[in-house]
Amino acid sequence: MYPTLRETLELTAERYPDRDAIIYPRRDQRFTFAEFDERANELANALAEMGVTKGDRVSTMLYNGSEILLTVFACAKLGAVFNPLNYRLPAGEVEYILNDADSRVVVYEADTREAVHGARDALDTVEDYVYIDEDTPAFAHDFYPLLDDASGDRPDTVVEEDDVYAFIYTSGTTGRPKGVVHEHRDMVEHNLIVAAEGGIGKTDVGLSALPLYHCAELHAALFPRIQVGATSVIHHDFDAVAVLQDIERYDVSVMFAAPTAWNGMAHTAEQVDADVSSLELGMYGASPMPEDVLDACMDAFCDDYLQAYGMTEIGPCGTFQHPDEQIPKQGSAGVPALNHDLRIVEPDADPRAEVDQGEIGEILFSGPCTMREYWNRPDATKSSLRTADGKEWYYTGDLGYLDEDGFLYVVDRKDDMIISGGENIYPTEVEDALFSHPDVIEAAVVGEPHEEWGEVVAAYVVGATDAETLDEYVRESDALADFKRPREYNFVEELPKNPSGKVQKFKLREER
Repeated sequence: MYPTLRETLELTAERYPDRDAIIYPRRDQRFTFAEFDERANELANALAEMGVTKGDRVSTMLYNGSEILLTVFACAKLGAVFNPLNYRLPAGEVEYILNDADSRVVVYEADTREAVHGARDALDTVEDYVYIDEDTPAFAHDFYPLLDDASGDRPDTVVEEDDVYAFIYTSGTTGRPKGVVHEHRDMVEHNLIVAAEGGIGKTDVGLSALPLYHCAELHAALFPRIQVGATSVIHHDFDAVAVLQDIERYDVSVMFAAPTAWNGMAHTAEQVDADVSSLELGMYGASPMPEDVLDACMDAFCDDYLQAYGMTEIGPCGTFQHPDEQIPKQGSAGVPALNHDLRIVEPDADPRAEVDQGEIGEILFSGPCTMREYWNRPDATKSSLRTADGKEWYYTGDLGYLDEDGFLYVVDRKDDMIISGGENIYPTEVEDALFSHPDVIEAAVVGEPHEEWGEVVAAYVVGATDAETLDEYVRESDALADFKRPREYNFVEELPKNPSGKVQKFKLREER
């Protein structure tokens, strides 16, 4: 039988029982792999005592900490389905996801108490609540006494490679979030790929400060470290000063962060007295690293950086840009990950309808880490997963092209592309032109219906002065062809965003 996430922890604990697995400074906790494995057994058995069985959904509303990691591995040991929620969600969105997932248990903390309690009366399937902080509500279980009272023996549930590991809900930039269903084998494959691509080994020490409810930090950083026996330092949330201090304190050698976080750390490093020379590899995703940010990080930290591009549905890592490719291929998303295939096709076309090299089309992936389905969304699943040439292809909805060396460049979202007078306009290039104005804080571009041209460009701008001044700036900058220039400017105090900070352009369209 192929190993599951259950065996991922158990085999590592058997191989390296005395090696540090988890260090959580906020609670002054330090667990060896043997200790962490036993604590995960305790939580699994406590959940089983509540009535949680194989296939039941266990949801978390937790910031980073040992508790969310114990929960994910307790679920893996029971064959229960892990369902992490974004800790910034309001009660209404908590209600939607927990009901859509048919959640059985919710694990939460003081910082998410208001949202969980606000949703509680409207939750259809939740039977038990587990609270990790002091002043536990009367209706909830107290997390740590649960562990202390439970057996540390391995549960006898049979968990197989094609059992569901998690429902991870997308961030909802185009509407209601969808539950991405991943199986155990998907994640084990992904662990091995990331560890191999990044050269992560048992002697590494990683630091997780970005949210562990998100697949980027959990799947692309934490899980691979547990797979190979490396140590993980956990921060409750991101604080640049604390991160820099703990890189020195724990000799951190590898860390994942978004380019914006790396940029903040690089600038903070100038004011913080911390020796960060132990850092050997900086991992990042969400967007390419701007050249000036990469230069600043190389000056402040280390020379080697690894970019991953992808999405929740494929693991998330589908391509990697390796350390020696950062400068010569700056701006690219890299090349396909190990055991992955990549195609650029006409948007929504058959997977065999590939475009010529250099032409823009929709990005498709085929690989071993792709989701099983969208939970309760058969139409969305059918649209996103299609088979051709004996392979299953995931349609990303992203547009991009391949250069002469096979490196991927991501251009924009397919749904955001504007067609004006038969010409394709990619909002990102228009937004970049607007961003270059010193008074523009944020900008988002959508298509406005037009009788003659089909669509024209409408811009939503935060921070600029007036339409005439901004339009003159765009005309004179030579950054855009005239047909790409905004024909309408809307000045707003803020742009609608989801809890991950991504602009929700569908809300801008709805308001028109």
